[in-house]
Amino acid sequence: MKYLAAYLLLTQGGNATPAAADIKTIVESVGIEADESRINELLSSLEGKGSLEEVIAAGAAKFASAPAAGSASAGVASAAGASGEAAAEAAEEEAKEESDDDMGFGLFD
Repeated sequence: MKYLAAYLLLTQGGNATPAAADIKTIVESVGIEADESRINELLSSLEGKGSLEEVIAAGAAKFASAPAAGSASAGVASAAGASGEAAAEAAEEEAKEESDDDMGFGLFD
């Protein structure tokens, strides 16, 4: 992730095609030892993919088609039936017992 962040910083700074040495310079400037093989792996994965905007747009399209966790957990809860409802009620009661209200002070007191 740090190498990708350095790559993005370089492209935002005007370097449309950062080299491995450019990324290494950015990473080492903040005191992190750069791994050349990881940098080369990142650059090879981005090679031939078009502009950075196209890569981001393609990734966003993939995320948009992924199922949301909320819909899956709702299906599991409905399949669980009454036992799931009892567990949810017990969890709510436990959360109320562990509330900060019992501590006698607020967050900004």
